[in-house]
Amino acid sequence: MPRTEAANQRLREAQREKILDAARKVFARKGMDATMGEVAAEASISQGLAYHYFASKDALFQALSQQVLQASTAGLQHVLAMPGTPGERITLLVSRVVESRREHPDIYQLMDQIQSDETTPANLHEHIQRQGQAFYDVLRQLIVEGQATGEVATGDPDQLVIAMVACVVGLSRLSLRNQEQFTRSCPDADILLRMLLVPKTEGSRAPDAHHFGASCSTYALITQPC
Repeated sequence: MPRTEAANQRLREAQREKILDAARKVFARKGMDATMGEVAAEASISQGLAYHYFASKDALFQALSQQVLQASTAGLQHVLAMPGTPGERITLLVSRVVESRREHPDIYQLMDQIQSDETTPANLHEHIQRQGQAFYDVLRQLIVEGQATGEVATGDPDQLVIAMVACVVGLSRLSLRNQEQFTRSCPDADILLRMLLVPKTEGSRAPDAHHFGASCSTYALITQPC
């Protein structure tokens, strides 16, 4: 029995995602030196089929980069829209940032390639900068709100944001330069959160990401320069 058009569309979308997943791994390792042949081999498909979905390596790289960056925007908006106190949402945000770096280092290798490669289109560089500013703005807003509720430590909000960003950037650099050490010693989010959150009184329980029933998707909160 012939497949329906809806079934064919689902197959096409699944094949496209398979190619993008393979491309993420290959571009993370090799940057723009990667070839369509290497991507096809990683996806276990023919090179001709890869070209059927993406006209060129540049088109594939653009699609992959946009996928990662769009997911980041959605992740930040999701955190702002979540119920809960500012302190709880900061906990969710930082937990997701740490978790995504622990579970998906290849994404950060890809982002590093995008930023450092001189052939990266200017619009992608600009998009990354906007993403970094969006993360900064979201975290600062939550810090200011959390200081008003007494959940966040006193101090200049901009300095607190920079301190947290520096820690997250350090984790990203460690995952890129020394994956073994990063895997062995990546700190729990609670350690980073001690810089921001006021200690809970005895008998109370600090909020965590699971309190919201939230999980970190493959591309959740892929922010730069973090």
